[in-house]
Amino acid sequence: MFGWFPRVLPGQALKARGYERLVLQVGRGSLLPAADSCTHITLEAFRFKDSIAEDMKQADLIISHAGAGSCLEALGAGKPLLVVVNDKLMNNHQMELARQLHLDSHLLYCTCSTLTETLSNMDLSVLQPFLPGQPKNFANFLDRALGVQ
Repeated sequence: MFGWFPRVLPGQALKARGYERLVLQVGRGSLLPAADSCTHITLEAFRFKDSIAEDMKQADLIISHAGAGSCLEALGAGKPLLVVVNDKLMNNHQMELARQLHLDSHLLYCTCSTLTETLSNMDLSVLQPFLPGQPKNFANFLDRALGVQ
C-alpha cells in the first residue's frame, strides 16, 4: 500500500482490510511519522523521492490527494485508487475531479473526516481501469469535469 494521508493514520481500518504495510510520502508536512508510530501495520514514511513509480507499482492500494497529476499517475499505475479530497479548498476542483472519476468507476473518494469509514466499507471490485495512452480523452474528461468547454 502506498499513500498520502492527512494527519490521521487509520491503521486499524487498514489492518482489518488485510493490509500489512503502509508507505507514506508526506512532502513538506509538519509531521514525519516514525516507523513505530503505527502499532497495527508496518509503516515507512519519507518526504520526497525522485520518483514514486516503483512504490506505486508495488502497491495494492494507492491513497492520494485529489490533484489531477496525482490522480493521473496513480490511475496510470493500474492500481486501485482512493483519493482524499481537501474539502477546505475554495472552488474545489479536487472534489469535481474526484466525483467525476468516481462516477466513471475509476476511483473511490472521501474527505479527511470520512477516510477511516471509507477504508472500512470500500468495495474495490467496482473500479474499472482508466485506459492509458489517450491524452486527448483525459484532456476532454478534465474539461467536462471542470466545466470548461
